[in-house]
Amino acid sequence: MSFKAEDTAAVLTQALPYIQRFSGSTVVVKYGGSTMGGDHLAGFAADIVLMQSVGIRPVVVHGGGPQIGEMMERLGLQPRFVDGLRVTDAETLDIARMVLVGRVNRDIVSAVNVHGPLAVGVSGEDAGLIQARAENPDLGYVGTVDTVNTAIVDRLLDERLIPVVSTIGADPTGQALNINADTVAGILAGALGAAKAVFLTDVEGLCADPGDPSSLISVITASDLDAMVAAGDVSGGMIPKAGAAIHAVRHGVASAHMVNGATPHVLLLELFTDAGVGTMVCPDTRHESEASP
Repeated sequence: MSFKAEDTAAVLTQALPYIQRFSGSTVVVKYGGSTMGGDHLAGFAADIVLMQSVGIRPVVVHGGGPQIGEMMERLGLQPRFVDGLRVTDAETLDIARMVLVGRVNRDIVSAVNVHGPLAVGVSGEDAGLIQARAENPDLGYVGTVDTVNTAIVDRLLDERLIPVVSTIGADPTGQALNINADTVAGILAGALGAAKAVFLTDVEGLCADPGDPSSLISVITASDLDAMVAAGDVSGGMIPKAGAAIHAVRHGVASAHMVNGATPHVLLLELFTDAGVGTMVCPDTRHESEASP
């Protein structure tokens, strides 16, 4: 099917109010899951640059679970998870640090910088960005965030640069800790006063019945999502995403979104079209009828 010039004009016209609305706003994007890499990474990077080009201040927070798992398997190690969080012993921590900071972060930065000198890689260990503690012995060197010092991210944003954050933090002694990227994205979005937090995943969003894609929940309040988690209706890797989205909207972020990162240009669809995609989590004070992308 050919795409006519008037179709392009219609898309741009629809996008204009959203560009005006979000220009100057910070949007935190959590990038991760099985869709990372290859052509998808190139498309994701182009979308991030387009966002920055129209005045949005994007911050990328990335995971790298599949890449860590792949490296562990190559080394003959078996990954283990508790409630969607990776159990991290000393050897796994070394692998996670190497993969997240040394490989995945550099790949994203390089993909963005194809379009110009825009992206800067940052670890949670840099400039005290993420101070954390290990409090669950069952998880090992997995951090719970204590404080976030946004100074380095604020400075990069003020310079019209795009921070790309890998989620290795440190405790007060300097011990590195692996921290769930969804959790960091939600906390960082709140600390930065972001307009939106967008969590890219490998499913369409949150479903009332995880086995039935047609049961996709388009809009849900933080309290209703909290209740779903408490009832056990959210499982696996969606648990930290739900918790992160709830934290974000309860700390000043206008809305959080769980969307399928495999959908081409999903960020642009979520930000710049009337329909929106995936699941939007909104504050308890916001009525569903008032929700918009």
